[in-house]
Amino acid sequence: MRAWGPGARISGRAVLAGVVGALTGTVAYSVSRTGGQTLSIIVGGLAGVALVLGAEFYHRSAQLTEVQLTLPGSVMVFSANTDMRQAALRMFFQASTRVATRPLEAGSGNLREALTSLKTLFDLYREPLESGAAPPPPARGDSVHEIVLDILNFELAPFLSKWHPRLRAWESAQGEDADEAAWPGNAAFRQDLEDLQRRLRPYVIGLGEIAGVRDPERHLRRSDWSPGSGNVPVPHQHGTGPDTR
Repeated sequence: MRAWGPGARISGRAVLAGVVGALTGTVAYSVSRTGGQTLSIIVGGLAGVALVLGAEFYHRSAQLTEVQLTLPGSVMVFSANTDMRQAALRMFFQASTRVATRPLEAGSGNLREALTSLKTLFDLYREPLESGAAPPPPARGDSVHEIVLDILNFELAPFLSKWHPRLRAWESAQGEDADEAAWPGNAAFRQDLEDLQRRLRPYVIGLGEIAGVRDPERHLRRSDWSPGSGNVPVPHQHGTGPDTR
């Protein structure tokens, strides 16, 4: 299910405010015949409640948190509100559960699935920008989607445009019995993927910091669990595990 965009949320708030205002006006009109003093007390009470609730709502939804990130080639400052933090959290989760940040061990994994996972991440990052669902740029500071544009344009797009046609051409030449272990580009692909993962890490960690994730880097590290260590691994549930392709 797609979350509401900023425009839908603003429209919803405007409708809610109109309904509350109409109800308040109706109540005020109904009690106006009881006398000025009673009316003043009731209207004043309603106004006080509305003021308190409005202030609390604003505090929760529009409070700004300033985050400064040092990223490759630039220092960016973000005045993160709720919309920006939610967008950053989605993008942090999307990247931290995929091969974009998860290791692909030598001699294991599927290179075609790895490319498909990266292409899916590319589409997930690009879709809000193209559909208009992305939060509008903030009045001051940088936008979280500037990070996304760098990831798309300078990291994911070059990698996909380089390796997707090469692997596809080899697969087409080999037919259905193609074994990726025999692909001459296998080792170079894996090395290039490691380099891509290393470059993406600061961006993904930065998204986690904007989102307010406590110690986002630890989610990109391997678990230190090993037999006899005393640490208990999280049970894997079929169909709910992360996409580590």
